Amino acid sequence: MDKLLNIVALLRDKKYGCPWDLEQTHTSLVRYTLEEVYEVVDAIETGTANQLKDELGDLLFQVVFYAQIAQEDEQFNFADIIDAISDKLLRRHPHVFPQGKLENFGQDQNLNADDVVVNWEAIKEQERKLEGEPKAGSNSVSVLANTPTALPALERSLKMQKRAASAGFDWASFTPVLDKIKEELSEVEEAISADDASAIEEEIGDLLFAAVNLARHMKIEPENALRNANRKFEQRFRYIEEQLQEQNKKLGDVGLEKLDEIWDQAKAKGL
Repeated sequence: MDKLLNIVALLRDKKYGCPWDLEQTHTSLVRYTLEEVYEVVDAIETGTANQLKDELGDLLFQVVFYAQIAQEDEQFNFADIIDAISDKLLRRHPHVFPQGKLENFGQDQNLNADDVVVNWEAIKEQERKLEGEPKAGSNSVSVLANTPTALPALERSLKMQKRAASAGFDWASFTPVLDKIKEELSEVEEAISADDASAIEEEIGDLLFAAVNLARHMKIEPENALRNANRKFEQRFRYIEEQLQEQNKKLGDVGLEKLDEIWDQAKAKGL
């Protein structure tokens, strides 16, 4: 770590550093950080251990880069980041570190995974109350406070639903969630019949939100489910392209009925 910290500091050296690195700010780095996160995910899903090692290194570089800029602005440094996450891990795992103290490790707390989740949410709720500021005229902080708006919409909807559920705003089973999906689909159809573009967008959003809720109730990660669906679609579509290429044809050369036939062949092959 000392070697990496020193390299990044030198890259930001005002006299001899890299011109591109010197131009960067916390804001300008955001898109690169997001890209690195997705490359880590891709390496986990489709890459090798060596690729994952490289991508994790790239992501770590982003963290060190942010820390270096903050240190130059006298905000915080890398050691502060390490202290903050260490304290948070101790605080959020009292079942492993009683009273949130490292020296108390090794005491059996007799908790199961569900108990841990309940405690975790309770601890985070206390943190939100300490960190958040009540709205004007209110004595409490919203359960949804500090839900990052920059999260991908699918992930943010899941996070908000989990927050609301922890406060008791949730259905007891998945059955009413299925009914809600049917209701939202019906409203989509009504909006389409009315040829109301704004309503169509709104109702499709509601339908997607309800689908995320169903995934949550079934203990399925919606992001993973959609990523798998995307991968399945890509495999089958590529199969169609390959089959047509063998016949010296392109997608535009055949009708939808033929494309559906080849699609079914791909499904039969388990793609």
